[in-house]
Amino acid sequence: MSRGRRTGSVTDATGRVRRAFDASAARYDRSMAQAERWVLGEQRRWAVSRARGRVLEIAVGTGLDLPLYGEGVDEVVGVDLSPAMLDVARRRLRDRGPGGPPVELRVGDAQALDLPTASVDTVVSTYSLCAVPDPARALDEARRVLRPGGRLVLVEHGPALTRWVRAGQRLLDPVTVRLHEEHLLRDPAEAARGAGFDVAEVDRGGRAGLVHRVLAAAPR
Repeated sequence: MSRGRRTGSVTDATGRVRRAFDASAARYDRSMAQAERWVLGEQRRWAVSRARGRVLEIAVGTGLDLPLYGEGVDEVVGVDLSPAMLDVARRRLRDRGPGGPPVELRVGDAQALDLPTASVDTVVSTYSLCAVPDPARALDEARRVLRPGGRLVLVEHGPALTRWVRAGQRLLDPVTVRLHEEHLLRDPAEAARGAGFDVAEVDRGGRAGLVHRVLAAAPR
Protein backbone atom coordinates (compact mmCIF):
# COMPACT_ATOMS: atom_id res chain seq x y z
CA MET A 1 0.00 0.00 0.00
CA SER A 2 1.31 3.47 -0.83
CA ARG A 3 2.46 5.83 1.90
CA GLY A 4 -0.26 8.29 0.93
CA ARG A 5 -3.07 6.00 2.09
CA ARG A 6 -4.09 5.40 5.64
CA THR A 7 -3.74 1.85 6.86
CA GLY A 8 -5.92 0.58 9.67
CA SER A 9 -2.90 0.31 11.96
CA VAL A 10 -1.90 3.95 11.39
CA THR A 11 -5.47 5.14 11.93
CA ASP A 12 -5.72 3.13 15.15
CA ALA A 13 -2.38 4.45 16.38
CA THR A 14 -3.43 8.01 15.59
CA GLY A 15 -6.50 7.55 17.74
CA ARG A 16 -4.37 6.23 20.58
CA VAL A 17 -2.04 9.22 20.33
CA ARG A 18 -5.00 11.62 20.43
CA ARG A 19 -6.43 9.94 23.53
CA ALA A 20 -3.05 9.85 25.25
CA PHE A 21 -2.45 13.58 24.77
CA ASP A 22 -6.01 14.52 25.65
CA ALA A 23 -5.50 12.65 28.93
CA SER A 24 -2.14 14.30 29.67
CA ALA A 25 -2.94 17.87 28.58
CA ALA A 26 -3.43 19.25 32.08
CA ARG A 27 -0.04 18.04 33.30
CA TYR A 28 1.95 18.26 30.06
CA ASP A 29 3.57 21.66 30.68
CA ARG A 30 4.76 20.61 34.12
CA SER A 31 6.30 17.35 32.93
CA MET A 32 7.92 19.05 29.92
CA ALA A 33 9.39 21.78 32.14
CA GLN A 34 11.04 19.10 34.26
CA ALA A 35 12.36 17.26 31.20
CA GLU A 36 13.79 20.48 29.75
CA ARG A 37 15.35 21.50 33.04
CA TRP A 38 17.06 18.20 33.78
CA VAL A 39 17.58 16.44 30.44
CA LEU A 40 16.68 18.29 27.24
CA GLY A 41 17.81 21.83 27.94
CA GLU A 42 16.47 25.00 26.30
CA GLN A 43 16.15 24.23 22.60
CA ARG A 44 12.91 25.94 21.59
CA ARG A 45 14.47 29.34 20.95
CA TRP A 46 16.86 27.71 18.47
CA ALA A 47 13.90 26.28 16.53
CA VAL A 48 11.84 29.46 16.54
CA SER A 49 14.84 31.60 15.54
CA ARG A 50 15.07 29.61 12.28
CA ALA A 51 11.41 30.23 11.35
CA ARG A 52 10.52 32.72 8.62
CA GLY A 53 7.39 33.94 6.84
CA ARG A 54 4.24 31.86 7.17
CA VAL A 55 4.98 29.10 9.68
CA LEU A 56 3.27 25.77 10.20
CA GLU A 57 3.97 24.15 13.55
CA ILE A 58 2.96 20.49 13.52
CA ALA A 59 1.85 18.92 16.80
CA VAL A 60 1.86 22.37 18.38
CA GLY A 61 0.49 20.84 21.60
CA THR A 62 0.02 23.29 24.46
CA GLY A 63 1.78 26.02 22.49
CA LEU A 64 5.03 26.21 24.42
CA ASP A 65 6.76 27.67 21.36
CA LEU A 66 4.08 30.24 20.54
CA PRO A 67 5.24 33.11 22.80
CA LEU A 68 8.73 32.87 21.25
CA TYR A 69 7.76 33.71 17.66
CA GLY A 70 8.59 37.25 16.70
CA GLU A 71 10.64 39.10 14.10
CA GLY A 72 10.65 37.56 10.65
CA VAL A 73 7.49 35.49 11.21
CA ASP A 74 4.32 36.74 9.53
CA GLU A 75 1.83 34.13 10.76
CA VAL A 76 1.78 30.84 12.64
CA VAL A 77 -0.62 27.97 11.95
CA GLY A 78 -0.52 25.40 14.74
CA VAL A 79 -1.95 21.93 14.14
CA ASP A 80 -2.50 19.25 16.76
CA LEU A 81 -4.49 16.04 17.10
CA SER A 82 -5.57 16.78 20.64
CA PRO A 83 -8.38 19.28 21.32
CA ALA A 84 -7.43 19.29 25.01
CA MET A 85 -3.85 20.29 24.24
CA LEU A 86 -5.09 23.07 21.96
CA ASP A 87 -7.34 24.38 24.74
CA VAL A 88 -4.20 24.94 26.82
CA ALA A 89 -2.48 26.58 23.83
CA ARG A 90 -5.39 29.00 23.41
CA ARG A 91 -5.15 30.00 27.07
CA ARG A 92 -1.42 30.57 26.59
CA LEU A 93 -2.13 32.86 23.65
CA ARG A 94 -4.65 34.88 25.68
CA ASP A 95 -2.03 35.30 28.40
CA ARG A 96 0.60 36.36 25.86
CA GLY A 97 -1.06 39.70 25.39
CA PRO A 98 -0.40 42.03 22.44
CA GLY A 99 2.54 41.58 20.14
CA GLY A 100 3.84 38.67 18.19
CA PRO A 101 2.53 37.32 14.89
CA PRO A 102 -1.09 36.20 14.46
CA VAL A 103 -1.68 32.56 15.36
CA GLU A 104 -4.32 30.17 14.09
CA LEU A 105 -4.80 26.89 15.97
CA ARG A 106 -6.46 23.91 14.30
CA VAL A 107 -7.30 20.34 15.22
CA GLY A 108 -5.56 18.27 12.58
CA ASP A 109 -3.25 15.39 11.73
CA ALA A 110 0.37 15.98 10.70
CA GLN A 111 0.06 12.88 8.51
CA ALA A 112 -2.79 14.43 6.48
CA LEU A 113 -2.52 18.21 6.60
CA ASP A 114 -5.48 20.33 5.61
CA LEU A 115 -3.33 22.97 3.91
CA PRO A 116 -2.72 23.70 0.24
CA THR A 117 0.44 22.58 -1.49
CA ALA A 118 3.33 25.09 -1.35
CA SER A 119 1.50 27.36 1.08
CA VAL A 120 3.98 27.85 3.95
CA ASP A 121 7.57 29.06 4.27
CA THR A 122 8.64 27.11 7.36
CA VAL A 123 7.53 23.92 9.08
CA VAL A 124 8.53 23.58 12.74
CA SER A 125 8.36 20.48 14.90
CA THR A 126 9.55 20.38 18.50
CA TYR A 127 9.41 17.03 20.30
CA SER A 128 6.57 15.73 18.15
CA LEU A 129 7.86 13.21 15.60
CA CYS A 130 8.49 10.76 18.44
CA ALA A 131 4.71 10.31 18.81
CA VAL A 132 3.58 10.47 15.17
CA PRO A 133 2.54 6.96 14.07
CA ASP A 134 4.04 7.41 10.58
CA PRO A 135 6.76 10.08 10.72
CA ALA A 136 7.75 9.47 7.10
CA ARG A 137 4.25 10.35 6.01
CA ALA A 138 4.23 13.46 8.22
CA LEU A 139 7.48 14.64 6.65
CA ASP A 140 6.10 13.95 3.18
CA GLU A 141 3.19 16.21 4.09
CA ALA A 142 5.58 18.84 5.45
CA ARG A 143 7.45 18.81 2.13
CA ARG A 144 4.18 19.08 0.22
CA VAL A 145 2.95 22.19 2.03
CA LEU A 146 6.33 23.93 1.98
CA ARG A 147 7.16 26.29 -0.83
CA PRO A 148 10.23 25.23 -2.88
CA GLY A 149 13.29 25.98 -0.78
CA GLY A 150 11.16 26.37 2.36
CA ARG A 151 12.61 25.46 5.74
CA LEU A 152 12.05 22.39 7.88
CA VAL A 153 13.11 22.95 11.50
CA LEU A 154 13.20 19.97 13.85
CA VAL A 155 14.03 19.74 17.53
CA GLU A 156 13.49 16.14 18.59
CA HIS A 157 14.86 13.73 21.13
CA GLY A 158 16.52 10.72 19.56
CA PRO A 159 19.40 8.28 19.93
CA ALA A 160 21.92 9.59 22.46
CA LEU A 161 25.59 10.12 21.71
CA THR A 162 26.57 8.13 24.79
CA ARG A 163 26.58 4.36 24.27
CA TRP A 164 25.22 3.39 27.68
CA VAL A 165 22.38 5.91 27.35
CA ARG A 166 21.48 4.46 23.92
CA ALA A 167 21.42 1.01 25.50
CA GLY A 168 18.97 2.29 28.10
CA GLN A 169 16.85 3.83 25.35
CA ARG A 170 16.67 0.48 23.55
CA LEU A 171 15.44 -1.15 26.75
CA LEU A 172 12.89 1.57 27.49
CA ASP A 173 11.59 2.11 23.97
CA PRO A 174 9.03 -0.75 23.94
CA VAL A 175 7.70 0.45 27.29
CA THR A 176 7.35 4.12 26.33
CA VAL A 177 5.72 3.18 23.03
CA ARG A 178 3.20 0.95 24.78
CA LEU A 179 2.42 3.37 27.62
CA HIS A 180 2.77 6.78 25.96
CA GLU A 181 3.00 6.21 22.16
CA GLU A 182 6.50 7.71 22.42
CA HIS A 183 9.44 6.39 20.37
CA LEU A 184 12.89 7.07 21.80
CA LEU A 185 15.15 6.00 18.93
CA ARG A 186 13.95 7.85 15.85
CA ASP A 187 16.65 9.83 14.06
CA PRO A 188 15.10 13.06 12.71
CA ALA A 189 17.96 13.94 10.34
CA GLU A 190 17.78 10.52 8.73
CA ALA A 191 14.00 10.82 8.48
CA ALA A 192 14.28 14.26 6.84
CA ARG A 193 16.75 12.95 4.26
CA GLY A 194 14.48 9.99 3.60
CA ALA A 195 11.62 12.39 2.86
CA GLY A 196 13.70 14.20 0.24
CA PHE A 197 14.80 17.25 2.23
CA ASP A 198 18.23 18.80 1.80
CA VAL A 199 19.68 18.72 5.32
CA ALA A 200 21.83 21.80 5.92
CA GLU A 201 22.50 21.65 9.66
CA VAL A 202 22.52 18.91 12.29
CA ASP A 203 23.45 19.65 15.87
CA ARG A 204 23.07 17.93 19.20
CA GLY A 205 22.10 19.22 22.63
CA GLY A 206 20.79 18.15 26.00
CA ARG A 207 22.35 15.57 28.28
CA ALA A 208 24.25 12.86 26.42
CA GLY A 209 23.33 14.52 23.13
CA LEU A 210 19.73 13.33 23.37
CA VAL A 211 18.35 16.32 21.49
CA HIS A 212 18.71 16.43 17.70
CA ARG A 213 18.47 19.88 16.05
CA VAL A 214 17.92 19.75 12.30
CA LEU A 215 17.61 22.52 9.73
CA ALA A 216 16.66 21.36 6.23
CA ALA A 217 15.20 22.73 3.01
CA ALA A 218 12.48 21.50 0.69
CA PRO A 219 13.68 20.75 -2.85
CA ARG A 220 13.45 23.65 -5.30
